[in-house]
Amino acid sequence: MSQAWLPLATLATSLLVVPLIFALPERAWRMRTALNLSAALLKVVLVALMVWGLYQGESYRFSFTVVQGVTFLFQVDALGLMFAGLSSLLWLATTVYAIGYLEDSPNRKRFFGFFSLCVASTIGIALAGNLFTFLLFYELLTLSTYPLVVHRGHAKALDAGTTYLRYTLTGGLVVLLGVVALHVMVGDVTFGEREMLADLGPEAHGLLTVLFLILLLGLGVKAALVPLHGWLPRAMVAPAPVSALLHAVAVVKAGAFGIVRLVYDVYGIGLTYQLGLLTLLAVIATITILYGSMRALAQQELKPRLAFSTVSQVSYIVLGISLFGPFGTIAGLVHLMHQGLMKVTLFYCAGNYAEELGIHRIDQLNGAGRRMPLTSIAFTVGALGMIGLPPVAGFISKWYLGMGAVQANMPWVILVLVASSLLNAAYFLPILYRLWFRPGPAHGVGEWPQERRLGRFETSGWLLWPTVSTAVLSILAGLLAGLPFSPLDLATFVTAEEYTP
Repeated sequence: MSQAWLPLATLATSLLVVPLIFALPERAWRMRTALNLSAALLKVVLVALMVWGLYQGESYRFSFTVVQGVTFLFQVDALGLMFAGLSSLLWLATTVYAIGYLEDSPNRKRFFGFFSLCVASTIGIALAGNLFTFLLFYELLTLSTYPLVVHRGHAKALDAGTTYLRYTLTGGLVVLLGVVALHVMVGDVTFGEREMLADLGPEAHGLLTVLFLILLLGLGVKAALVPLHGWLPRAMVAPAPVSALLHAVAVVKAGAFGIVRLVYDVYGIGLTYQLGLLTLLAVIATITILYGSMRALAQQELKPRLAFSTVSQVSYIVLGISLFGPFGTIAGLVHLMHQGLMKVTLFYCAGNYAEELGIHRIDQLNGAGRRMPLTSIAFTVGALGMIGLPPVAGFISKWYLGMGAVQANMPWVILVLVASSLLNAAYFLPILYRLWFRPGPAHGVGEWPQERRLGRFETSGWLLWPTVSTAVLSILAGLLAGLPFSPLDLATFVTAEEYTP
């Protein structure tokens, strides 16, 4: 039996609080905090109910006709729930973090209003059941994140926001072109009805290939595929919660998730392979992985290094889905979740160092592990996970990528993984060395750029506990990967559906 109310309620938890937040006066921080946390907690509960129901065979669908031939459709499947689960869980953590980070900042009402609209957009993307609905929320995500990127209002932030809009609006227009062209060919494209395109026959393959490339081009902007990645490092002028939002939860993941939908639920893995497009995806992903890692190695500031790391790491998702076979698919999907946990941890840590000690450059981190041990342990967990060392979740992703490469008879991918892991180590291990083994102000060597003493712990509890929590989850996702409802279990569940005729 289909239950329409659950996906609608999940969207409403963030969408309905937007006007309430904007209506509150700036000084009403207690009410605003209560609204934000209540909505985030309720969203986690509702998504968990849908995950449980899906495992029990329940279905969740809501639709209405917009105009003749165009339908707004929420149709919950395992892939969408994976993305919704990641988004809701990390949004709860980021909400807590943002409350502490923006405690003394102006324009908090505006920030949290657009923050809630942004999560509504992301949930809409996750639960969309067809290309029209996906496009609607995909563009809403662009518009709702712009005020967050330019939140600080200075010239550098406004310039970064302009660059962000140029890239993402152009990418959105390209996606619109592809969606309209597919609609002309086959009508309303519903996710999962892969036979719609496969049944067109060989005479349509040329046009289908062109349309795939158009959609990939548009989605690749948000996914930060090289050379469409230029907006992402510039957007690092935004506050740390926004950086975490862009890299781990919303924008970049929306692009990667869109590519996953394109391959598996619009074209189908069989047709994509038949058209020879999986090899192209693998080549693009490889270039992006290696380029992003090399650019990260050259950065001397912490957030830009993490930004180029994201350019590299998100393309593991694309690389995984380009490997024809279940192991590659599992690798790409599980990394969608694992990378989110690890990267949000790293950006929280970067924000903690900046807020507590005024640290922005890597060479300022000497001895920070002694001054902020829990934050630095969390950073160490995230960094080791990105390198791919057990027991952190990143090891699971790379292990399955390696098995997927063997299964797809593409052994050169293993060389890419080895090279990428060595580059990851080259730009993360020196940071860990500075944190733990270089003397700092605690030993009378200089002083921190700007020490603030924000709380009775090493920093404010609002900043510390989300950081520690996501680090712990990154370890648990690796250690308990074989348990039910783990990221790996969810990815395996989705893959079983994708490869079932």
